[in-house]
Amino acid sequence: MIEFWLADENIVFAAALVLMVALGLLQLIGFGGFDSDIDMDGDVDGAGVAGGLLSFLGWGRLPFMILLVLFLMIFGMTGFAGQQFVQSLSGGLLSPFLAVTGALLVALPLTGLLSKPLARILPGDETTAVSIDDLTGRRAIIDIGTAKPGYPARAKVKDRHGHGHALMVEPDNEDGIFVTGEEVLLVRREGDIFKAVAVGTRWLNET
Repeated sequence: MIEFWLADENIVFAAALVLMVALGLLQLIGFGGFDSDIDMDGDVDGAGVAGGLLSFLGWGRLPFMILLVLFLMIFGMTGFAGQQFVQSLSGGLLSPFLAVTGALLVALPLTGLLSKPLARILPGDETTAVSIDDLTGRRAIIDIGTAKPGYPARAKVKDRHGHGHALMVEPDNEDGIFVTGEEVLLVRREGDIFKAVAVGTRWLNET
C-alpha cells in the first residue's frame, strides 16, 4: 500500500494530503492567520465572469485557508481513488498529467459545492458583509507578533456589524512599534497591509 501512495504517478496527491494536514495543524495552533484570510474574497461581485467562477468554487464563503485545506483534501482523495480504480481495471496507473487533470476536474467543482454547507456549520469569524476598505477608521487589537515599519503583525478588528476580521498591520510612522495586545487605529490600507497609529494619536478622519 505504501508503494501505491508513494508511486511517481501518485506523488502529487500524497503531497496535497501532507500539505492539507500541515495547514490544518497550523490553523489549529493559531499560526494560520498570517493569513490570506485577510479577506482575499475581496469584491468578487464586480469581477464579471471571473467573479462568478470564483464564487462557484466557494471563494468568499469560507476563509481562504479553510477553503484551501478543503480543496487539498478533495484533490488528494479523488486522485488516489481514481488511480486505485484504474489500477483495479488495468493493473497500471494513469500518467501524472492525466491523473492530476482528472482530479482537478472533480475537485474544483466539488470544493465549491461542499463549501456551501460547510460555511453554515463553521462559526463566522470572518465575513464578507462589508468591503475591507470599510475597516479603515476602526480600532484593532494586535493579536500575534510585534508590528514595526516593514514588519507587519496580525491584528483582529470588528466591522460595523460586529463580525471579526484578521488582518496585517504595521505602524504608519517610521518609529512606531505595536506589541501584542495593543489597541491601534487603522488609518489607511496599502495592498494587503493596513497602516495604523496608536490609539490616542490625532487623526482627522477617525470615525
